Amino acid sequence: MPALEPPAPEALRRDPLPLRGRTALVTGASRRGGIGYAVARRLVAYGASVYLHHHVPHDAGRPWGADPDGPEAVAAAVREARADPEARVVHGPADLSGAEAPAALIATAAEALGGRLDILVANHALSGQDGTLDTIDAAMLDAHWAVDTRSVILLIQAYARRRATLPGRTPGGRVMMMTSGQDIAGGMPGEIAYGLAKGAIASATRSLATSLAEQAVTVNTLNPGPVDTGYLTGAAYEEIAAMFPAGRWGMPDDPARLIAWLATDEAEWITGQVIDSEGGLRR
Repeated sequence: MPALEPPAPEALRRDPLPLRGRTALVTGASRRGGIGYAVARRLVAYGASVYLHHHVPHDAGRPWGADPDGPEAVAAAVREARADPEARVVHGPADLSGAEAPAALIATAAEALGGRLDILVANHALSGQDGTLDTIDAAMLDAHWAVDTRSVILLIQAYARRRATLPGRTPGGRVMMMTSGQDIAGGMPGEIAYGLAKGAIASATRSLATSLAEQAVTVNTLNPGPVDTGYLTGAAYEEIAAMFPAGRWGMPDDPARLIAWLATDEAEWITGQVIDSEGGLRR
């Protein structure tokens, strides 16, 4: 077996804009307190152009509410983080519970970014409308399946079909999905429908990675653990903070840093993984 040559010195030097010229779709980026917003800011800081997907009615119907200044304010704040002045930041709505919506969103995002889509971060999810084993019903299960699982798979399907039109093994293809702590310690007994739907995403990770390997696309799933996105306060908030060795919750930028790194060429050999990024959470 021939000896492997070590990387040339220039290959070891870090590019300050490792995503320059690449394009990304980040779903669920509708408010400045969320993970999707933090991810988008990291990607543009690395040089990428980004399409921000939002579904304002979802957040408006939750206790934390929609961003008070709307999606354009979110996009404007992302633009402030741009390192490449030629990078584009655009946004648009989509209700991904519909069967045709994921493919339409992929097409819209790709065209808005110049026709090619390199990075897909499926960050959106249905929050609430869930319960325990005793209280869930078919409608709850179907709603979470449609948004948290089916739409993600259909997004990846449409993304893969578009990538297949590119020549050869075009570099830079990345898919990142989001799961939760449904398989750790006591699971999520109060969120059966959500935990089931997110568990399906984690379970599908390796199969999806194998499916996209011929296109040189990596597929990984991130479990960010409890992240402070404004959904909990008071004694319950402090109780969870005490479960972290650092004494604080995860912040949106914590998973965003990992996702942005996975999007770079430095992570091209990492695929098919479900990665727990929980700050040493004690469950």
